[in-house]
Amino acid sequence: MTLKSTLESSDNIKYELYLTGLTEDTVRKISADQKEPEWMLHHRLKCLEIFHNTKLPAWWPDLSGLNFDEIVYYATPHKDHTWYANTRDEVPEEIKKKFEKLGIPQAEREYLAGAGGQYDSSNVYHRIKQQRADKWIVFEDMSAALHKYADIVKKHFMRLVPATDHKFAALHGAVRSGGTFIFVPKWVKLTDPLQAYFRMNTLGGGQFEHTLIIIEDDGEGSYIEWCSAPKYEKSSIHAGLVEVYVGKNAKMKYSSVENRSTNTYNLNTKRALVEEHGYMERVNGNLGSRTTMLYPCSILKGDYSKTDMLWIAVAGEGQNQDTGSKVIHIGKHTSSNIIAKSISKSWGINTYRWIVKIGKWADNAVNHTQCDALLFDNISVSNTIPHIQSDNDSAIIAHEASAWKIDESELFYLMSRWLDKDKATTMIVNGFFSAVVKKLPLEYAGELNKLVELEMEGSIG
Repeated sequence: MTLKSTLESSDNIKYELYLTGLTEDTVRKISADQKEPEWMLHHRLKCLEIFHNTKLPAWWPDLSGLNFDEIVYYATPHKDHTWYANTRDEVPEEIKKKFEKLGIPQAEREYLAGAGGQYDSSNVYHRIKQQRADKWIVFEDMSAALHKYADIVKKHFMRLVPATDHKFAALHGAVRSGGTFIFVPKWVKLTDPLQAYFRMNTLGGGQFEHTLIIIEDDGEGSYIEWCSAPKYEKSSIHAGLVEVYVGKNAKMKYSSVENRSTNTYNLNTKRALVEEHGYMERVNGNLGSRTTMLYPCSILKGDYSKTDMLWIAVAGEGQNQDTGSKVIHIGKHTSSNIIAKSISKSWGINTYRWIVKIGKWADNAVNHTQCDALLFDNISVSNTIPHIQSDNDSAIIAHEASAWKIDESELFYLMSRWLDKDKATTMIVNGFFSAVVKKLPLEYAGELNKLVELEMEGSIG
């Protein structure tokens, strides 16, 4: 389906092309519009077939509000817009204003190694600082990388998360558009973070960005992504996919803050493969969405590889945050550390699932998992569902969990120091989340604290 200038958007963006209906015709049009190679079209069509033949697991949250025939799977701008920009001055004014509100320009000038932005199906801006590019670091949108770095992309694309993994991995493979490609060559250290901002903007829209990160041996990388979407009455879907390859002696820090609106089904998949002496750190914040299903995974393939997975989630009225972490220990002397913090309020549901698997040959593997839940009332829900499997007697596995309510005496004490109830509540919550938030760069920790403060307004009383 091709329509001009009629698709509803919160930022007054006019669209030249948008595609609804999950059909072979839709998939072919997406591929043709991006001028993709033949192998990618074949991959898309195979994923579409898998999607139609795959059922949802019985344990998943209720997804009955999703109508796959009405979702906008692909939206590109009207020709009057200068849509892809190599400098910020070329970005359309209405999008530039959105960047300004988010503080991206200042962060890019002062802190970031590079920044990118995506609206709906299209990347609108991508730039890496020259001194990083001179070291052969690549920071591209995925559509461009598919042509510029075809061999690398083809070798790694959906190898960690195949379409057969689950129904929404197959959906992603069929209608994927946009995303980020990062490549850090051997021995190169990228300590300043790259950032990408994903905005899902259309009524009943879907966003299916693909992020592919490759850190070669002895390299180091850092990446932050922010996600948001406006509130509509009609359901939207986000089914992105992130694949991270961490080489020998390499390090990768991946941070993500997702604050999509409460009409959005956030069905994201993230997975990393870590080689010998490699290290993968994840910091995740989930504050929005109607239903979230997100279970990032680290596969500790190499000996002495390590992962830290840090997580916060807030579930309020009408929200079901079904999240978790997966770690698969394969190599010897591997270690993993999981810290998860959740808040449930106003009928909100938080479910934290984690899977820890210790392989037969993973001698001396160590895992520690800590899950803490804070409930604001007697009507909200917090669930913790562990799955631990060890096939090696030398493994050390530790798990601790807690659930509690805000202490009225703490509130009274803070309010006696001239704080109102919302401010006092926010201070307690920020302390609860501090073990995770402090892992973010200072600028982004401040922004996340602001989002948490907005979530806490009127939560008690």
